[in-house]
Amino acid sequence: QVQIAESGGGLVRPGDSLEISCVVSGVSIYNIGWFRRPPGQEREFVCDIGWNYGRTYCSDSVKGRFDISRDAAKSTMRLEMHNLKPEDTAHYYCAVMDEGATRYNHWGQGIQVTVSS
Repeated sequence: QVQIAESGGGLVRPGDSLEISCVVSGVSIYNIGWFRRPPGQEREFVCDIGWNYGRTYCSDSVKGRFDISRDAAKSTMRLEMHNLKPEDTAHYYCAVMDEGATRYNHWGQGIQVTVSS
């Protein structure tokens, strides 16, 4: 059974930093990443990382501000978010693409990140 546990969300002020994490079990991971759904908008890609080789990719809206990393020994992936902006406010979802899949096929429940003064 696949289990995805996200943690670290909360309320921060513009310019602050925040780290969110995702712990995964029960699946062989190929790629893992974060998506987000801003209020009233569609879900959008944030960043992801290749589990075996650590290749990373982030959307233009967060590139240079967000850093994604993984600890394979602990089955954990982290997203460090810096210089947060109000437009980063969203529900953030950890997503897993398992080996053999061609798209993200396992999703966490999500955590809320709110950036407000």
